[in-house]
Amino acid sequence: MIPRYSRSEMASIWSQENRFAKWLEIELYVCEALVRRGEIPEKSFKNISEKAGFDVQRIEEIEKTVKHDVIAFLTSVSEKVGEDARYIHMGLTSSDILDTSFAVLLKEASEMLIDDLDRLLSVLKEKAFQYKDTLMIGRSHGIHAEPVTFGLKMAMWYQEMVRNRDRLLRARDSVSFGKISGAVGTFSFIDPAVEEFVCDKLGLRPAPVSTQIIQRDRHAEFFTTLAIIASSIEKFATEIRHLQRTEVREAEEYFSAGQKGSSAMPHKRNPILSENLSGLARLMRSYALASMENMPLWHERDISHSSVERVIAPDATILLDFMMYRFTNMMKNIVVYPERMISNLNKTRGIIFSQMVLLKLVEKGISREEAYASVQKNAMKSWEKEIEFKKLILEDSGIMTYLNVEDVEGIFKNSNFLKHVDYIFTRVFGGSDE
Repeated sequence: MIPRYSRSEMASIWSQENRFAKWLEIELYVCEALVRRGEIPEKSFKNISEKAGFDVQRIEEIEKTVKHDVIAFLTSVSEKVGEDARYIHMGLTSSDILDTSFAVLLKEASEMLIDDLDRLLSVLKEKAFQYKDTLMIGRSHGIHAEPVTFGLKMAMWYQEMVRNRDRLLRARDSVSFGKISGAVGTFSFIDPAVEEFVCDKLGLRPAPVSTQIIQRDRHAEFFTTLAIIASSIEKFATEIRHLQRTEVREAEEYFSAGQKGSSAMPHKRNPILSENLSGLARLMRSYALASMENMPLWHERDISHSSVERVIAPDATILLDFMMYRFTNMMKNIVVYPERMISNLNKTRGIIFSQMVLLKLVEKGISREEAYASVQKNAMKSWEKEIEFKKLILEDSGIMTYLNVEDVEGIFKNSNFLKHVDYIFTRVFGGSDE
């Protein structure tokens, strides 16, 4: 069982209640900073702290008239605070609250996604060690190349997700900046010390320079990182889809009791989870593109980015959370067929040893060009006539002028390809084991 997936858990970050709660938290931190500076009476701050609150339904009602969400929010808060509400939002602009709270929300979402990555990494590591020595054919261009192991494939996926975790940490840091600098970012009516205080309280850093907004290259980096992670998942899912094909069938998604694959064909067992992940990754890449479109705004700001972010921020984080849960669970229950892997590996009758024959001939003193021609001639004959490649090599007098039977026997061993698997695992996982 893979712990924790609840769409509502990630979605709650983007709820109206949580969003307004963050706004209020920021406004109160600003007031706290101002009272420390002697710019708000302590009595007024005490009253604000005790009474400040909001009502979502009331905010929505006010917004119908004022057509401005932050003003509607401030009006709702003022109704609860009373006369001292005049000290709330002093020297600020709406984006001070919107962008700073957005940073907090993205940071919260990032923490959940990092947890998701850690769970996936744990499963991939487990599978890598479980199948470290499970031999299968490697493929390039979809054609048999040379043997690998299923564990090496899992180790490669693990390492890619380690890189994605590092990317997400950097992206989280990139968006973890706030601004409390006023209408066009010049601190005209509020001291920079207030911004530093508020950001410190929120676990953010002050943007070194801002306009009315935090610059959107930071957010583009964040959403592009989410798209890269989703694209890695699609890459892995595509591999499972190929391995599940009937004529391959080396691995497949778990097919539960009572599950149906087709309304017309009762025999079908389709890779529906992998296909679903491939489709969702397309959406994630579209969000990345939208975030880059948000970068070129007019002058010190416009609000064309706002409507985009209201869609892509909850959608992208909720969707990636779901994708990682689905893929982690899928890999936890993946069904692997080692015997089928060996059967497929042997289908080409030994021509996968062609490079090893080539290198042995070069080692014996033949030019690479001559050796290549001799080996390729026999490989093509093996392919076309369905004759064992080893048999053809042993019968080729030109090749056997340089090789002996012992050489040939030493060449045609799968273990020749896998002698450095442990070394690769050490590089990927360090000295750890399952």
